[in-house]
Order: sequence, then C-alpha cells, then structure tokens
Amino acid sequence: MDQQSEAKTRQDIIDLRLAKAGWDVHNPSQVTSELDIWVGLPEGVEKPDHEYQGFQFADYALLGEDGYPLAVVEAKKTSKDARIGQEQARQYAENIQKNSGKEMPFVFYTNGNDIYFWDTEKYPPRKIFGFPTKKDLERLLFLRKNEKPISQELINRDISGRSYQIEAIRSVFESFDKGRRKALLVMATGTGKTRTCRARNTRTQGTQTKSHNEKFKRNLFR
Repeated sequence: MDQQSEAKTRQDIIDLRLAKAGWDVHNPSQVTSELDIWVGLPEGVEKPDHEYQGFQFADYALLGEDGYPLAVVEAKKTSKDARIGQEQARQYAENIQKNSGKEMPFVFYTNGNDIYFWDTEKYPPRKIFGFPTKKDLERLLFLRKNEKPISQELINRDISGRSYQIEAIRSVFESFDKGRRKALLVMATGTGKTRTCRARNTRTQGTQTKSHNEKFKRNLFR
C-alpha cells in the first residue's frame, strides 16, 4: 500500500471515498478530473513552448449545480504526507476565483488515508474523516456568504439573567465568531449551568437568523 503511485491511490482509494459522499468521478456534471486553470505565462514569454504552459491542473474539481467548482481536491500518493499538497490546493482555489470573479472554492488535500479540509476565507485547515456531500458544501457556502456575527444576538434574560451567565454566553459566541469550533464553560454547582446552556441554545438554534440555524445543527448538553 505504501508504494502506491498517485494514480493508483486516486483510483483505488480517493475515487471510492468521493463516491461514498455521492461524487461520481465519471460524471462530468459532478466532478472534473485534471481541471485546467489558467495562471498566465512567465514574465517575458509571449508564446507558450507547449500546450500546457501557463496552466495548473487540479486533480479534482467538485462541481455545483451551475458547473462552477464548489471545491478542489489535491491528491498525493499514500506514501506522502497529504499536507504537502496544502499550498498547491490553495493556489488552485485562488486562481479559479481570480479567473472567474466568483466564490473561492473550498480546498481539500488528501493521500487517500488522510483528508484535510480548508475554508481559506474563514478557518484554518483541519483533518476530517470523509468528503462532504454536495449538499454539505452548498450549506457551507451559504454560511460563508450570509453568516452574521452570533455575538450580536440578544440573550434571553428570562432564561439566564445573571451577569456572569450572560458574560459566559457572550464569550462563547465571540469565540465562534473568531473561527473557533469548540468552547468549554466550567461552572460551579448552583450557578445555573442548565439555564446558561438553555439560553445559549435558544440563540444558536432558536434564532430567526437562518445562517445560525444552518451553522449550529446540534447542541449537546451533558
């Protein structure tokens, strides 16, 4: 397995992992393999020396309903660290946006075993355990375009009205606005943990702001 070529890795592993998320690599309306991306000729060069000069080629482009890439995927063989493809994949996404004037595609890079996801406009890269579906990417794109700071949401003081409870909720919301994905509140017995969490959940899932309802799909209180 460690000696697999990149082509073999794509065929035997990455294609199947994409298929598991509903991406058919053989359907050109869903996936473009080796997407050509114009980056321009080197300075001082007026005519290309060969047909590929001035282009980059993304291993995969995952397409939306309009045919525009929702995401690009950079593939490496299994014996390489997937993270060496991070910058390459970012360049693909940036050049696609530059050429089109549209949204920045999301970025993935993988060696088949490890998959990394990067929303370059909002969050740092993170390791994930499978490719998202088209619906997932469309939801993430909606959030990127429409999300408003949740720290601006009003807190229901009828549920949680003590000053330290409000401060705790506000601190959590501010951390989410800064791109953090996790927050931990440590509160002593009798300080109103349940009410604090209820008031927080009311804002994350009971809010009238659609982008917040889309972002906070689940809340777990233990």
